[in-house]
Amino acid sequence: MLGASSELTGERAAVEALADTDIESGVPHGPELMAFAEAIVTGAQTLARSRVAVVEALGPEAMVDAAGVASNFERMVRIADATGIELGDRLEQGSADVRDTLGLTRPAGR
Repeated sequence: MLGASSELTGERAAVEALADTDIESGVPHGPELMAFAEAIVTGAQTLARSRVAVVEALGPEAMVDAAGVASNFERMVRIADATGIELGDRLEQGSADVRDTLGLTRPAGR
């Protein structure tokens, strides 16, 4: 299992769960957080329901934090894509195993 340490538990999180919902991430309340993030990014009709699920599981403050993290990440990705920002050597090397695990490749023409 490829992952990063969780500050909450000290356990490894399975990054494969980002691409395969059948895999348990090991993140506390991971399914609720993943559904919430997915609904934020896709504008899904499930946004209200997933927001309530996060509030019930983690509380309103955590829901606001999760919305902020998901929104900031989406903003940064859009800016990087729109401007053609490259990863840079250090991030390219440091993220190679995660990108390989998730099947993330550089778009054609880059």
